[in-house]
Amino acid sequence: MKRIILYTAIIGLLTNSCSKDFLDRRPEATLPITGIDYSKLENMFMPVSNAYAQLRSDNVHAFPYMGIFEITSDDADKGSTPDDSPPMIEFNSFAYGSTNSLINDYWTGVYNVISASNFAILALPNFVPYIKQQSDMTSYLQDLGDARFIRAYAYFNLGRVFGGVPIIDSTNSASELATKTRVSLDSVYSFVHRDLLYAIQYLPASWSKEWAGRVTKYSAMALNAKVFLYQNKMDSVKYYTDQIIASNLYDLYPNFYKEFRSEGANSQESLFEIQSSTLGRTTGDQTYCDYAYEQGPRGNSPQNLQGWGFKVPSPGLIAFLQGRNETIRIHATIMARGTKTDEGDSIKAICVNPYYNMKTYMPSYENKWSYNGYGFDYNIRILRFAEVLLMNAEANVALGNSGAAATSLNRVRARVGLAPIASPNIQDVYDERRAELALEENRFFDLVRTGRAAAILGPLGFKTGKNEVFPIPYSQIQLNPNLIQNSGY
Repeated sequence: MKRIILYTAIIGLLTNSCSKDFLDRRPEATLPITGIDYSKLENMFMPVSNAYAQLRSDNVHAFPYMGIFEITSDDADKGSTPDDSPPMIEFNSFAYGSTNSLINDYWTGVYNVISASNFAILALPNFVPYIKQQSDMTSYLQDLGDARFIRAYAYFNLGRVFGGVPIIDSTNSASELATKTRVSLDSVYSFVHRDLLYAIQYLPASWSKEWAGRVTKYSAMALNAKVFLYQNKMDSVKYYTDQIIASNLYDLYPNFYKEFRSEGANSQESLFEIQSSTLGRTTGDQTYCDYAYEQGPRGNSPQNLQGWGFKVPSPGLIAFLQGRNETIRIHATIMARGTKTDEGDSIKAICVNPYYNMKTYMPSYENKWSYNGYGFDYNIRILRFAEVLLMNAEANVALGNSGAAATSLNRVRARVGLAPIASPNIQDVYDERRAELALEENRFFDLVRTGRAAAILGPLGFKTGKNEVFPIPYSQIQLNPNLIQNSGY
């Protein structure tokens, strides 16, 4: 974890060379060749580290991410104060259009991740003439695997949010980028699968503690399974999740509540997390993500136990969990004002919102950054072994393998003290996903991919044939008129 984060400061100049606009920046992958000494193989991970660092951008995994992926769902409301952030308010009622600034921020942020990944893929071959040992060649291929995994993850998210998008995988000038057209969503997913197959081939099964948080071949398998889930190709979902389960390298963290505390970061349940850390400092360069801070209890005290108060649990989610007689997952998911946490922190009754996201809570004694720092050391859980089991269960239900589906589903239920289901149906799996993955940016797109969005989100403003995807940002169409707008926008 430390090495992935520490390189950010070394090559921060690469990150800063990109501006907000997708096309209004230096040509892709044109970081000066003199910026890295390719004769020194210890530098080989530097461009890959920059790609990892881009994942911590606020535009990629914080404010726009929460709005697009979760506040649009029935599990979360905007939170904060009623008039705070007009662009975020629009997500609550599906009132957003192509000029929503957060949608544009997300587009540019994810394409910056792709740009950093492309640069790493382009730059790494420059080390090859200096490679003399097989171990260094193995490291080189693994580094390419990292970069291609990150690029695949970025394109998967773009596909979910916008549908078909331009595929940028090489060096392009600004004028060349302005001619790019959108490819089909199937083409985007095919591109993602190719990158992930490479990552599966060359990434190792595990890393030493020195590289905690770095993706593995099983991370790539899990992401590949999730892409196939969105394509409703259940044979492939089963194939990849079966391999992860059979590896015996992953397991559910015994304590669901503590899985989301610091001790659960990069645990045996983790297949992919966004690494965020203050590196034990109180000031300095930003090597953290604001994701948890932006969800912290608004109006709380002391200062290091408060945040912006966005993305709060909805009454519907709370009622759903209560209706299932959940206790462990309610405790780990719902933070109520006027209560104390297990760690002894008070969530005061004067807080603006009645509930907050307990999954992103970090106790005050860990928040040491000088100007607040709530949650700066929180890793964002992207792919957990629990989701692998639930994908496996969903695939097995679809394929008629009720026994195998029960085995995977009940393993998740057992951790939180729920009775087994002998022959689960598809609704059992859907409900388990909602309860297990609540507030982890899955619910909205789960409803879309399973065809349930209109019935469940219609009362909130969702329109069939429109809101399954988000608008291509107007500012991007101005830069590139070849970007055809999505229907209804």
